[in-house]
Formats: sequence, C-alpha cells, structure tokens
Amino acid sequence: MPDSGYPWPIETTRLDNGLRVVVSEDRTAPAVAVNLWYDVGSRHEPEGQSGFAHLFEHLMFEGSVNVAKTEHMKLIQGAGGSLNATTNPDRTNYFETVPAEHLELALWLEADRMGGLVPALTQETLDNQRDVVKNERRQRYENVPYGDAWLRLLPLLYPPGHPYHHSTIGSMADLNAADLATFQEFHKRYYAPNNAVLTVVGDAPATEVFALAEKYFGALPARADIPPAPDGRVVAATGVPVRETVTADVPAPRVYVAHRTYPFGSAGYDVLTVLAAVLGSGRGSRLYQRLADGERIAQPDLVGAYGVDLAHAPAPLIATATARPGVSADQLEAGLAEVVDELATVPVTAAELDRAKALLSTMWWRQMSTVDGRADTLGRYATQFGDPATAAERLPGWLAVTAEQIAEAATEVLGAGDRATLIYLPEETS
Repeated sequence: MPDSGYPWPIETTRLDNGLRVVVSEDRTAPAVAVNLWYDVGSRHEPEGQSGFAHLFEHLMFEGSVNVAKTEHMKLIQGAGGSLNATTNPDRTNYFETVPAEHLELALWLEADRMGGLVPALTQETLDNQRDVVKNERRQRYENVPYGDAWLRLLPLLYPPGHPYHHSTIGSMADLNAADLATFQEFHKRYYAPNNAVLTVVGDAPATEVFALAEKYFGALPARADIPPAPDGRVVAATGVPVRETVTADVPAPRVYVAHRTYPFGSAGYDVLTVLAAVLGSGRGSRLYQRLADGERIAQPDLVGAYGVDLAHAPAPLIATATARPGVSADQLEAGLAEVVDELATVPVTAAELDRAKALLSTMWWRQMSTVDGRADTLGRYATQFGDPATAAERLPGWLAVTAEQIAEAATEVLGAGDRATLIYLPEETS
C-alpha cells in the first residue's frame, strides 16, 4: 500500500470571483462527489451571534431563488444521489454524491443556494428552523446522558472571548434575539464565492468541471469585506488546573481529562494523533489495558482517547472513562490521570507504535477509499492550508512519529498543571 497519502491527480483553478475549484478525476465508477467548503464556523461568529453558522446548515436546505423548500434534497435523491451538510468550529460544508451524469444538477443547486438564499429567506422559514435547532439541542445534548460534555469542555479549555469558547450549536438566547435582517447579513458576509472551495472527485474531467463551475458560479459576486476570524492560536497557560463536577441523570460516573495541544495540520498534532491512538484506541491501548482489562475500574466499551481536529488553535486531546459498578469517580479520575501522566515517563514500545500507526493507516485509507471521503479531505486542505495537495503529507507525517517525540509532546502539553477535568456523577436515588 502506498505511503504517499494521495495517489490520485489533483487539478485546481480559481474563478475571477475568487471561488477555488479542486478536481480529482477517478474513472473507476460512474459517480462524482461534490463538496463545498465555506470558511465559516462557530469561531467566526461575532459576540451575540453564536449558533448562526450551524443554523445556516439547516436554512440552506429550505429553498433558494430557483429551488423550492426541500426541493434540493428531492432533486438529488431523485437522481439517485445522497447529500448532507455539517458544521464545526472551523467551517461549514455541503456535499452530494451523484451519478456522474447529474454533476451539472448538483453544481447548479449549490450555486443557487450560494447566491440565492437570502432573497428566498422568510421569517416563517427562519422561525421554523430555529425551532428545529432547539429540538436538536434537546435531543443531542440536553436529554442524552453525558450529552453536554463537549458544551462544558469548551469553556474549560478556552477562556471567554476565545473563538473556540462556545460550541457550534450556539446559544438559544442569541438565536432567539436575532431578527431576519441580522441573519441575512451574516449569510451575505460569509457565504460568498471568495470564501469557499468547490471540490469535485470522481468520473468527471477537470476541464468539464471548470467549465460548469464558471457557468453556474462565475456570475456570483465576490464579497470584498469578509471579516477574518479572531486569532485563537495562543491560549495562555495558567498553570492552574480547572474542573467541573456535574450531577445529572447518568447511569454511572464518567470522567473526561482534556488538554490543549497543537493545531490540526501541524507536526505537533501529528505526534498527538499517534499518541492518542497509543493512549486510547481499541483494546490494545494503554487506557483499555490498564483501566478496563487490568484494574477493571472502567467499562470496556466506554474508555478511550481522541484528538479534536481544530486547525486554528491548540486543539484538544480528550481522554475519558466510565466507571464500572461500585467504582467511585475519584478512583476513576486517579486511574485515568495516572495513565495520561505516564506517557511522559513510560516509553512507548515499538509494538505500541506499530499498532497505532497501523490503526491510523487503516483509518486514512478508509477515508480515501470513497470519492466523497476524498472530496471532503481535499476541500479541507484547500480551505485550511491553501493547497489540497498537502493532504498527501498527513499519513507520512503520522508514520514518521517516534516514541521520543511522543514522550516530548506528553511532557510539553499533557501536564496536570494545565488540565481540564469534567466529572459526571449520577443523581442519588431513594
């Protein structure tokens, strides 16, 4: 299996209005993936407008000038395709995978909602989707055991005023307070061709894609005054750990231990990615071997560690474990912290390193095995690092990590003095 990370052709162009177009032709199947990344996420949201980017993830399926409400979805699915959208702190993306003969349809639909959503946005649609987001918050965060952990960890990791301090779901108070004109202005500010990357991967030559992109997106005007996101790259280390304890309707104590590390895409984050696999990926990981299989204080399926791929700030590494019956939160926290601390003092073995790299290689090639996975990856690297071809650096970066680098990184960023701990305790029952 090649280590190059991206052994397919990549061709790019930029339209006069600033839209970047990335094409990777692959003739193995008659399908194409269309992926549109907008450089807007929750980190871009001004104070008082939290949750706006996520709300537009919903609103952009609710109709545009030439496409009726929900018709975008009906047209793509009726053509045999699939579609969705996601929002995170760094970006919003919209994507479709369709039979190759329907590429033009997908591009027309994306162009129409890029340039034609604001004139079609009504107060009724806005109010309806605000209610949808409220329900989503209840279903995904508030009414699920441990569901609000991410909402609680972010303010522990990033201080007030930091662009990652709040989550993508945002504040319901902010969403309720904003009027239609405020939402329209937010869309006009960020959802512009010169703030987007259009990626097409699959059974279509670059010349055809470039011509269709010009046909459908070329007349959309650029936005001259897109505000830059606040700079979140530096978070001052306080040397004082922070913690929060939550008593809630949960079945067992759970502990999260989190640290700020390095931005996604950096050499340091490559090291942390391998470190996280050693620490908490699967049954061969240190957390599983020590807490689930050895000391038997953690539930086997509820122990692990992972990084969160944030590109414009020290990204979090989170380790978590859920207690077995009869195990206290204090005992679980002590065990979890001990395993994390030992990464700096107990060298990673060759077997641990090989296992971690094998897991990451499998994950990478699984992502690369589909046209939609490749389209998303190329869109990410074009948006966040300016060049889609830099995606080829990721897997070699992981494979080059050494045990010494893991110990150095653990010493530098996983110290107890700058740790955020979140603990869930079950409510007492009579």
